[in-house]
Amino acid sequence: MADTGTARRATNAGPGRLLIAVYILFAIAATSRAGLQIATKFDEAPVAYLLSAVAALIYIVAAVGLARAGHAGRRVALACCSVELVGVVGVGVLSLVDPELFPDETVWSGFGSGYGYIPLVLPVLGLLWLWRTRTAADA
Repeated sequence: MADTGTARRATNAGPGRLLIAVYILFAIAATSRAGLQIATKFDEAPVAYLLSAVAALIYIVAAVGLARAGHAGRRVALACCSVELVGVVGVGVLSLVDPELFPDETVWSGFGSGYGYIPLVLPVLGLLWLWRTRTAADA
């Protein structure tokens, strides 16, 4: 019988599946948004549109990391969720303090207000899930 303190707890099981599904949904949404904006009006707000593309890439990689569930996947997901949280808070603050920096909205503008603040909550949930499913070896 495996010791529960050292047995690997999968990030892709239980509530982790829902978290992965939301990351995939946001990856599709952010990729579509960024792709359309970059293709049709890149010169209007290049920084905003590139930030949306970066957010899309982070969502994709985070979903893959959570789905892989191994040690490497956990590390990738941890890095993505951490960068995502710093990004959404940083861009959220900057978009409110100096709106001229972002002539058009990004996925993370206003702390993700255009997406119901889910971009702000998602990395927190991801980090909590990674913490909840950690093992003694991860700690």
